[in-house]
Amino acid sequence: MANVFVYPRATEKAYAQSQNGVYVFNVPVDATKNDIVESVEKQYDVKVTRVKTIVQNGKAVRYNRGPKRYPGTTNRKDSKKAYVTLAKGDSIQVFAEQEQQMEEKK
Repeated sequence: MANVFVYPRATEKAYAQSQNGVYVFNVPVDATKNDIVESVEKQYDVKVTRVKTIVQNGKAVRYNRGPKRYPGTTNRKDSKKAYVTLAKGDSIQVFAEQEQQMEEKK
């Protein structure tokens, strides 16, 4: 699985982490750390020094379809996040547009 498409998470927590050189990406559940390193280095032309991964289990969601019907449950899909630390001096412009908008408001 050499070609893994990773895309950055655009959340407040991810933005705060990016200020310290750690970037958060959504990755496929079956991707390995080596796959993530290769794809981030190839897509963004940076040097990766460390990768941490977290698999979030899909939550059970309850539903009811009207009165006197049996309520059921379904599960959301599992998701995987990768926290990628870059080498000193490297950065990815994930939040560049948001930073420009914030500077314009000031």
